[in-house]
Amino acid sequence: MTLTLASWNINSVRLRAVPLIADWVQEADPDVLCLQEIKCLEEQFPEEAFREMGFRHFHVRGQKGMHGVAIASKYPLEDLGDVELCPRGEARHQRVGVEGIELHNFYIPAGGDEPDPAINPRFAHKLEFLDRIERYFAGRASENAALVLVGDFNIAPYEHDVWSHKQLLKVVSHTPVEVEALERIRQAGQFSDVARELIPMDEKIYTWWSYRAKDWRAANRGRRLDHIWASPAARDRALAGGRDAFRIWEDERSREKPSDHAPVALTLGS
Repeated sequence: MTLTLASWNINSVRLRAVPLIADWVQEADPDVLCLQEIKCLEEQFPEEAFREMGFRHFHVRGQKGMHGVAIASKYPLEDLGDVELCPRGEARHQRVGVEGIELHNFYIPAGGDEPDPAINPRFAHKLEFLDRIERYFAGRASENAALVLVGDFNIAPYEHDVWSHKQLLKVVSHTPVEVEALERIRQAGQFSDVARELIPMDEKIYTWWSYRAKDWRAANRGRRLDHIWASPAARDRALAGGRDAFRIWEDERSREKPSDHAPVALTLGS
């Protein structure tokens, strides 16, 4: 059985469930939708709107007015319990079991504007979060579990994951310290970065475009902040469909009152 997973930093689920998410779900037909930055408490999540989209199972970790992650699924979800990865205890991570996959949904902190942990507490928080993630997955590497990690990692790791590698080297999300921290996580869990396994490294890939650009498509100053990773035990399923099984729905960035992120989807093989 194939399974289509999608990830989307929606920047307020109550603002965008209808019609933005609903219209996209009708076209993309994901089996499991992982959302980040839902900006609501669990009891405020618009579950009925998602039921009308065809989802029947939900796992929500909310927070008042900010952060928050949620998973809506057409298949049963097993709550695998929280892991204390966020140093501040913010609602930025959840994990569930679904159709033989242990699915982790992440909303890693953006980190503020100044890439110096000594003077920027938000950047220090981001680096500590990344360090905790690395230690967690390093401790689980011997389990041979079928893990899939999705979400807004707020890091564009490679040269062609940003519109200008040279100009963004000192900009938070593409600094060497962040890129190296993300790579340590990838190596700790032996994860495959699905997009870059399927798409050549010299091809530009973006999932986020700033609201500041009057015409985002003309400027095209994007970054690949949203990711799907697979552990060795899940790699074959993740790559089975080839490039056609992975898609960035960038046209959603042009919708009325859009998120600044586009949804990313992957169909896993059986």
